[in-house]
Amino acid sequence: MRYAYGVTTALLMGGAAVTLATGQPVGAQVAQNDDSAISRMAPRAGAPGSFADLTEALQPAVVNISTTQRVRVSNNPFEGTPFADLFGRRGDGQTTRQASSLGSGFLISADGYIVTNNHVVAPSRAAELESITVTLVDGTEYEAELIGRDAASDLAVLKIERSEAFPFVEFGDSSSARVGDWVIAIGNPFGLSGTVTSGIISAVYRNTGQGGAYDRYIQTDAAINRGNSGGPMFDLQGNVIGINNAIFSPTGGSVGIGFAIPAEIAEPIIDRLRDGKAIERGYLGVRISPVDDVLAESLGVAENRGEFVQGVEPGGAAAKAGIQAGDVIVRIDGKEVTPEQTLSFIVANIEPGKRIPIELVRRGERRTVNVTVGTRPSEEELAAQGFGQQDEEEEDGLNQAPQRQGAGLIEDSLGVSVVPMTGQIARQLGLPTNTGGLVISVVDPTSDAGQRGLRRRDVILSANQQEVNTVEELETILEGFEEAGRGSILLEVQRPGAPPRFIAVRLR
Repeated sequence: MRYAYGVTTALLMGGAAVTLATGQPVGAQVAQNDDSAISRMAPRAGAPGSFADLTEALQPAVVNISTTQRVRVSNNPFEGTPFADLFGRRGDGQTTRQASSLGSGFLISADGYIVTNNHVVAPSRAAELESITVTLVDGTEYEAELIGRDAASDLAVLKIERSEAFPFVEFGDSSSARVGDWVIAIGNPFGLSGTVTSGIISAVYRNTGQGGAYDRYIQTDAAINRGNSGGPMFDLQGNVIGINNAIFSPTGGSVGIGFAIPAEIAEPIIDRLRDGKAIERGYLGVRISPVDDVLAESLGVAENRGEFVQGVEPGGAAAKAGIQAGDVIVRIDGKEVTPEQTLSFIVANIEPGKRIPIELVRRGERRTVNVTVGTRPSEEELAAQGFGQQDEEEEDGLNQAPQRQGAGLIEDSLGVSVVPMTGQIARQLGLPTNTGGLVISVVDPTSDAGQRGLRRRDVILSANQQEVNTVEELETILEGFEEAGRGSILLEVQRPGAPPRFIAVRLR
């Protein structure tokens, strides 16, 4: 059976090869290429017979990038523990060791400017960058100067020097890229310099769900591995339409799902870095989450349209405009918010200080507010304040199935048991004594509430955007949902030590 399967596969691939080699069905007349240099170098679009000529022309502009870093290491074996001062005095102090990173890049000018990923040249935590070495395809090495880098877009610009001109490549128009177009990637995976891989564009403007202002990529099945970071993705005209950046992989190696930063996003940022200018991005100051099917049903809005406001930064641009937690932002400055065109991406590409309209849905009513866009803080500042970051989910061994079966509407519908908040409970939870709401005492882990992360000690502040301070108030809301036949409800939940957030829960 294995042999028969292999023969069938070979026949199918052979038939495909005939079609691809000619670009037309067998027997059709094939037009002759013109005599221009680009036509001789690049195969006909959609029908590459070979990438050899194109690779030969492009490869000299692709470089290997390696860094040397000095890492500070504590000699105290108890560093980071309560015993550091008691038992670590003899071994305290610091030593240093060298570390390195490896990646790819490409020359964009004859005078030696190079583009790569920020993470290729950025020093790791507790490390200092000592040197950057650029190696050309002929093995020549150059010491590189770091001209500028930008963590948010993961881009960096380097500079090398020599008396004669360097070979270089140019950016193309990634906005015209289509799913199914051929692409080739050149880089240094695992230190194997000058490696060339080919494939097609699997998706354009792919949102990976990782969040951030630039979560928008070209997806390809061309093999991309560790060390390809910062290398170019070329179209068949030899233009850079993407900068290889990341992969999805359960193994650490390529499984045919690679991502490149689109040229249309990268080029303006690179131009500013090259000129020594600061990168300024728009900022609203909101914590957001996608509108999935459960959340959409609970709100009565369209699925995968708009983004839900989980929280608003006090004093930020959104707060000043009157945007509230619980709003669904559906359009910004005339652009619809979708999974492919996220709120973060749209706002980041708006000039700070510009006044724009924002359309939102609040409790089923569509309205428009005007916002003066703020300036996005640095990634370090955002990380320090923790705003806009996802809450870390932890397992809670105290969660268990309700002890009573059919105990009440809340237990039956939500799969949780609740008790009214009191001043004593608030103190135990580390919350202000005037905190209201209902405290979850038990969660059924098999319920949708349990699956979505609700746990004991969480506080339900509101249901369907209505405050709930008594069991009867929550039951009344749930009764209304049952009568209306609605299958999901929006809860506002306060977890001790974290900001309130909204969670849509499917009713049982």
